[in-house]
Amino acid sequence: MINFYLQLVLKKPLTCLLLVFLITLSLGWFTQYFRLDASSDTLVVEGDTDLELSRQTNDRYNTSNFVFISYNPTAPLFEATSLDRLRALKDRLELIDRVSSVQSIFSVPLLKVAGVPLSELADNIKTLDDPDVDLQAARDDLSTSVAYRDVLLSEDAETTALIVNFAETPELDEAAGQRALLRVIPEADRSRQQQIELTELEIRYRELNTRADLNQHNDIAEIRSILDEYRTDAVIVMGGVPMIADDLITFVKNDLQTFGLAILVFIIITLGYLFREVRYIGIPLTSCAVTLICIVGLLGLLDWPVTVISSNFISLLLIITISLNVHLIVRYRELEVLEASMSHQDRIKTTLQNMVKPCAYTSFTTIVAFGSLVSSQIPPIINFGLMMVIGVALAFLLTFLVFPALMSLMQENKSSSGKRLVDVTPYMAALTAKFGKGILVVASVIFVFSVAGLNQLEVENSFIDYFDESTEIYQGMVSIDQNMGGTTPLDVIINLYPEEGLEELTANNAEPNELLEEDEFFFEEEFNQDDEAGYWFTTDKMELILAIHNYLDELPETGKILSLGTVLQVVYELNDDEPLDNLELAVLYGLIPQDYKNALITPYVSIENDQVRFAIRVLETNPDLVRNELLENIRAGLQQEFDLSLDQVQLTGMFVLYNNMLLSLFDSQILTLSLVLAVIFIMFIILFRSLKLAVLGILPNILAASAVLGLMGWMNIPLDMMTITIAAISVGIGVDNTIHYIHRFKVQFPKQQNYQKTMKYCHSSIGQAMYYTSFTIIVGFSILVFSNFIPTIYFGLLTSLAMFIALTGALTLLPQLLITFKPLGKEVI
Repeated sequence: MINFYLQLVLKKPLTCLLLVFLITLSLGWFTQYFRLDASSDTLVVEGDTDLELSRQTNDRYNTSNFVFISYNPTAPLFEATSLDRLRALKDRLELIDRVSSVQSIFSVPLLKVAGVPLSELADNIKTLDDPDVDLQAARDDLSTSVAYRDVLLSEDAETTALIVNFAETPELDEAAGQRALLRVIPEADRSRQQQIELTELEIRYRELNTRADLNQHNDIAEIRSILDEYRTDAVIVMGGVPMIADDLITFVKNDLQTFGLAILVFIIITLGYLFREVRYIGIPLTSCAVTLICIVGLLGLLDWPVTVISSNFISLLLIITISLNVHLIVRYRELEVLEASMSHQDRIKTTLQNMVKPCAYTSFTTIVAFGSLVSSQIPPIINFGLMMVIGVALAFLLTFLVFPALMSLMQENKSSSGKRLVDVTPYMAALTAKFGKGILVVASVIFVFSVAGLNQLEVENSFIDYFDESTEIYQGMVSIDQNMGGTTPLDVIINLYPEEGLEELTANNAEPNELLEEDEFFFEEEFNQDDEAGYWFTTDKMELILAIHNYLDELPETGKILSLGTVLQVVYELNDDEPLDNLELAVLYGLIPQDYKNALITPYVSIENDQVRFAIRVLETNPDLVRNELLENIRAGLQQEFDLSLDQVQLTGMFVLYNNMLLSLFDSQILTLSLVLAVIFIMFIILFRSLKLAVLGILPNILAASAVLGLMGWMNIPLDMMTITIAAISVGIGVDNTIHYIHRFKVQFPKQQNYQKTMKYCHSSIGQAMYYTSFTIIVGFSILVFSNFIPTIYFGLLTSLAMFIALTGALTLLPQLLITFKPLGKEVI
């Protein structure tokens, strides 16, 4: 195999390059279909039952995606000119094709302005659009109503909100529902027809979801364009989950473009400074280009979207491809010095023969490291692992085709072996030789320090923590949290009776007609006694709903809460703070116009299922917010305070789905890291054919991974969608250095017969390649600290740190372990 490969790249380099060109051209065509995805699917755990509950809740209560627009005019809000300007903005937004409605202070009933008894209110409802409404009275009505305060109007009545509801996507919802039903069936239990149907549904769902994401992106862009026209006389910010998801992708795209180019420039400068030869810049960049085009094209061909989690795969492939090329360049340059009489072609051939085996080993172990991510339960992390598996394989194959083929077509140029960067590897060797025992002590201290930090590692994070304070999305979330009652939606669903309790209640309760005979109440002509839905509203239920509403509202992490309790507070206030009895509640329900039922009751009550919904908006800016703790407190509190059973309380919504993902991240991190280290240890035994070498080789990698994660714990940097990959990166990079160093050490020790001399030789040869690779990557990725996207900053810093720790461990701790434990046998002094 190796002989065939050498014949191809050395004897037929043009054929080899033509083959690479055709592959790149073919896959390059599909790069146009490459896409990023920030849909809710990227924030959920595979098989998460809460996802199905969330969809069921959305269908049952007819909730839709929406964005919040906070509008604070420079003039007083309730002046005619300000309201006319706001009304014009609302009308413009309603004209957007995929906007179903815009809720505002213009569309809600003014309940106190009418000044009539509760029984006459239905026939005398006024709105802000009525010409005879006094603006000051309307201001007082809206600002003092619990139904509107912190929802459509701030407490000071100077900032209002427009809630832009997007149209439903029935085709996508239907496909998602059908797909969910088939996915819950274990694969072994699915019939052939069900498997075919599921495959077709997956394709259809991806198509519809891609179209929906594009439509939503365009809609948000159009909303922003409209808002820009109204910013001259108002402070306007936008928020909401759809905008956060869209902005996440926008930030990632901008970082990929801006910093991708900047990293490329830095790498070019660094390679030029290291090697002082154009060919040693052009060949690595060519390898990187064809690798990235091929992998991006392949993802486009497979319709495999990149998420926020996997967006850094391009940067990682850049690291790996550069590393492979630097190792080949350094070995070739070594041979220029050591084998000056060797011909150019023989030198290329020897370089390949020397490096193909260790590079294959490092690529394979890196593939295993990233392949372990499939053990995660989060689809985007699984996909990221698979992307990297394919990408690393392509990087290895294409590098070992492009490098020798291009080098074979170039003439020998020995002047390239001139001055080089100040080389620290001899100093590292001297440091290890002089302070060997001290290095072991320092490594032990760092490990203990890292373990202590690991115990402080958390998974808690807020969306707001992803963005710099200067960005619009950060300012929008702060403004909406402070003035409009919170950002992230959380639904609390209460099943009023367990199934057995409901059966007992049905058997023992009086019929509605009996209830009519027991209560005396005024009868209105509009009241229809056949409307049995009205009898669902009983005083005991209303007392429970109102009590739960008040309990949830008192929690410091919750912002605005909307429920039937909100309506009850308004109704009781209009009834001189007196609650209504059963019949009054039934009559009032019958009197409410259908439009207002759809707006005020239907989103929070499912009479058919004897179920109520409390729509909470959580304050993302609360510094004490701990998601899982909040959810556990709500569950336990509702059960204890109101004597509810576990199955009567259900929590759902984006807040819950995101929390489930965070919890899975921690479990995945521990499982993944353990699995990676175990598999790599087994591979080390196979590769090095020595248990002792395998143990010594794995120790620096354990130290590197634990040091990065431990530092994250000490610095309170939480595990999130982005930092979850840092451990795999640390191990992947550390393994590369370990394999290269031990492989060279094993080759040279029989010649040197002395551990100290072998260490010095390895530092001056393979150590230089490791140093150059690390230096190039550290310099390139340090530029990411200038991003406005906090996860990108963390990724740049932690990747650079991982490179530094991996390099330091491989050039100090690893050789000292080899010297101390002498795994290759006794030495000749």
